[in-house]
Formats: sequence, structure tokens, C-alpha cells
Amino acid sequence: MPNLLIADDHPLFRAALRGAAADAVAQLSVREAESLDGVIATLEAHDDIDLVLLDLHMPGNHGLAGLAAIRAQFPAVAVVVVSANDDPRVVRRALDHGAAGYLPKSSGLDELRDAIRSVLACEQWLPASLRGAVARAQSSEHDTELAGRLASLSPQQFRVLTLVAQGLLNKQIADRLDVQERTVKAHLSAIFDRLGVRNRTQAGVVLRELELADPARQIE
Repeated sequence: MPNLLIADDHPLFRAALRGAAADAVAQLSVREAESLDGVIATLEAHDDIDLVLLDLHMPGNHGLAGLAAIRAQFPAVAVVVVSANDDPRVVRRALDHGAAGYLPKSSGLDELRDAIRSVLACEQWLPASLRGAVARAQSSEHDTELAGRLASLSPQQFRVLTLVAQGLLNKQIADRLDVQERTVKAHLSAIFDRLGVRNRTQAGVVLRELELADPARQIE
């Protein structure tokens, strides 16, 4: 039985996704999360989840950082990004950072069903309206390199990096992860080396490069 996690902070949209998923795949198990912390906690508690439908701008997520976190910590889980942002350059970046598909929130129910079926069949999925433009959007050499560097981090190293970006000190990180402070220092040394940075500030900047503006919150 396939297992799906719907990650979005809007109940009505989660309900629409749940309905489309139920129509798309028979005997589908569906869980829901309202924040990125909820997504990570659910993935940690349930190692049988096959697919996450991830809102780029749910609480705790800032653009592509949540996608990178899931891909680093749970590499076997496929992720379809769900967003009101349909800029082909953003879609290209999401794919470069490991998304298995991209679903604009303007998509119809048929596209929702098709996306879920395709990705569960291990295929990449994009809406027909975006395929040409995304194919023409060139991958950024910097983004491709960044994705590779982030993918080289272990799950625990990525957790440390996330907490560093939030401004936590080594002792606070150790308490949060229930490890010794010297373990955090060892992780930081490895993180600096793999990301090609020299200090905590530069490491935090790496994650902030993945932030994206939320078009739903922009004021004309």
C-alpha cells in the first residue's frame, strides 16, 4: 500500500489533495502535516512514507530549504513541490535540488491525480503547461553545485546545519539533538569542509540561498 504525506498549512487545500490522491491510487494511506517540523517528525516516526506533497511556503519552510532538508535526511522519500509560484526558473531550481515533480496550486484535479500516479511510478512529473519553459530554463551552475554539497551531508549534519542557520549555539544544538557538544563541533567541522565555508555565518548563508518569496504574500 503506497503511503503519502500531504504537507500544507491550509485545511481546504489538504482536503482537495487528499481527495485527488484517493481517486488516483487505490488503498492509499494518507497522513498530513501543517508545518515543516511536522513533516520531519512524521517522516521520523513513519519510515514507510513513499511520497511527500510539500508546500514551499508552509510554516517553518522557506522556499527550497524544506525540500533540501527532506532530501538530505530521507533520501528514499520522493517529494513533489506544491506552490503558487509557477516561475519556470523556480521549478528548474526545485528539480535541481531533488524534487520528483512540481505541482502549481492552480492545477486541476486531473493534474493532481496524474502527478501522484506518475511519481509513485518513479517518474518525474511536470504540468504540460510548464514543460517547455522549464526545459528551456538552464540550471544554475551554482545551484547544481550547492545541491551536490548539501546532498553530501549526513542526515544529522543537515540537522546541525539547520539549527546553525537558526542562530543556535553549539550547546543549544547539543541539547536539542541530545548529543554531546564535542559531537556538534565534529559535525560542524565536516559541514564547513563539505560546504566549502569557513564559519557558522557562511554556513547559515548557504541555507538562506534557498529562500524564495511567497507570491501569495506579495503586495502589488
